[in-house]
Amino acid sequence: MYTMSKELQNKELPVSEALDNEVTTLEPTFNKLVDTAISRRRFFGASATAGLGGFFAFSSVGNAVASSMGKHTMAKSPLIGFDAIGTSTADTIVLPEGYQWQSLVSWGDPLFPNAPKFDPSGNANAASQAMQFGDNTDGMSLFPLSENRAILAINNEYTNYKYLYADGGKNLTKDDVLKAQHAHGVSIMEVERDHKNIWRVIQNSDFNRRIHVQTEMQLTGPAAGHDLMKTRIDASGTQVFGTMNNCSNGATPWGTYLTCEENFNGYFGADANVERTEEQKMYGIKNDEKRYQWYKQDDRFDFGRNPNEPHKFGWIVEIDPKDPKSLPLKRTAMGRFKHENVAIHVNHDGSVVAYMGDDERGAHIYKFVSEHKYNPNNPDANRNLLVDGTLYVAKFSMTQDKGAGEWVELTFGKNGLTPENGFADHAEVLIYTRKAAKHVGATTMDRPEWIAVHPDGHQVYCTLTNNKNRGKEGQPVGGPNPRAENHYGQIVRWTPPNGDHTADKFNWDLYLVAGNPNQHQDAYAGSHNIGSHNMFNSPDGIGFDDAGRLWIQTDGNYKNKGDFLGQGNNQMLCADPDTGEIHRFMTGPVGCEITGLEFSPDSKAMFVGIQHPDAHFPEGGNSKPRSTVVVITRKDGGVIGA
Repeated sequence: MYTMSKELQNKELPVSEALDNEVTTLEPTFNKLVDTAISRRRFFGASATAGLGGFFAFSSVGNAVASSMGKHTMAKSPLIGFDAIGTSTADTIVLPEGYQWQSLVSWGDPLFPNAPKFDPSGNANAASQAMQFGDNTDGMSLFPLSENRAILAINNEYTNYKYLYADGGKNLTKDDVLKAQHAHGVSIMEVERDHKNIWRVIQNSDFNRRIHVQTEMQLTGPAAGHDLMKTRIDASGTQVFGTMNNCSNGATPWGTYLTCEENFNGYFGADANVERTEEQKMYGIKNDEKRYQWYKQDDRFDFGRNPNEPHKFGWIVEIDPKDPKSLPLKRTAMGRFKHENVAIHVNHDGSVVAYMGDDERGAHIYKFVSEHKYNPNNPDANRNLLVDGTLYVAKFSMTQDKGAGEWVELTFGKNGLTPENGFADHAEVLIYTRKAAKHVGATTMDRPEWIAVHPDGHQVYCTLTNNKNRGKEGQPVGGPNPRAENHYGQIVRWTPPNGDHTADKFNWDLYLVAGNPNQHQDAYAGSHNIGSHNMFNSPDGIGFDDAGRLWIQTDGNYKNKGDFLGQGNNQMLCADPDTGEIHRFMTGPVGCEITGLEFSPDSKAMFVGIQHPDAHFPEGGNSKPRSTVVVITRKDGGVIGA
């Protein structure tokens, strides 16, 4: 998910820039859309229309910024009850009139009574980081305890060395590497809301927990105990220490948290003379790993010495947030790849269906169907539903705008997944899921990111964030990936027949294609529901609220120049899935990604992550930027978005 993070580590941006566009209302935009409709319709067709501790910042400042950019856009959809805001390049959060935001927790904030406070110098040690909120917040889920108390589980995807260490990580010691490992993983904390609708972290809660790269975990499912999972420190092939690069997430109906391991490959390295296997190359394992360099201080991450250690990462991890002593469980039946998020849906027959994307250019979309059925009356019986099941990969037709698709089963002995084709058993199919998907001819996608199922279950949405390689060998233009060198992204959706998510067929269309109609008059202008008033690039996070509003978060180019002129900082939008109407709800501070999405049970508070800000957010002044979870509320106490 952190597309821009490598650039962010070496880039200094101004706190604010002059704004280059004026946000227009729908009516003036309509004439421009008509002028370009012929060229765009040829391409898209008609279907495209269809820190705790006192730091509170409220949207009065943001509204002043927004009002300088032009008029607000009035909503017409019955689902959307706010006036859209304009783009922004300011180092703050901007929200619609009547909304406000509060900083809940930032990287380095203490989660326990005996934890030290954040040290901005970068000299704090690994033991301190193990008791503090991790870095680069991402996906999150909320587990209610009462009307005003809940457990919040939040991913900490990665860390920025230029902020983590006083010397920027130039001379890493063993403790430095351990500190970075402690900044990864998952932070679990109890939160509560007071009578003023202000949320805070409860530091002395028994639920508070840090899960990181040194936390003991257990492998489950078909790959557990396989020879490819056995290492020098685990001869059984069933034990693993840690989770890392935890991107987005999911939650189960039985009350557990699912965290997703994405770009695990970037943590392994080896001497230049170590020859990589084809499977290691397929997963992006490289000898001279320069970014984290853990393998130089922790030989567990030296794949020359420990060739099977990478096999223990790239999984869905299930965590019980209400039992701090429980072991996290890696569910191997769900496949190994760069998991972005996991969307859980209980089918009408009781089968648990999990939709997952592999976030890499030219990777695939997957579906897992549990072997056993969900029992709403017996939560304990559901705890092992993700141990066994069937994994599928998607094949989309290459038709324009919309078409049909099928789910191809990834089971040993079927569809050519045999010893003759390089698969010794079912465990190898799962350990090398990418290899299996490519063997059966799955559709290569433009970086599948988050997936979300509509609350009524009739449709599934997936963000395809961008793909500079689209149009090159093995990644043909067409179907749900309609543009070469795609740097704006799109959202594809599919409909299972008769609402049956276990079916092996589906129909798909493009809900939207992002673009810039101010800079382009062709396919790169975007679909018909994209105009000057709501344009953006690189849709990433996505999710529905209980009312069926679709929330879209971006992680893209924020330079506000060239192809991205007028799009400003990354943002969050609110959409009506039925009418296609899309309104900008939030813009983030300089350099950040907007990510993580959760609501309080009454839908009157929205929890959102601000990942890798690159100026001085959230404290301002000359402070060090820190990834932060914020809480958004309405000043009148109403439902978010309504």
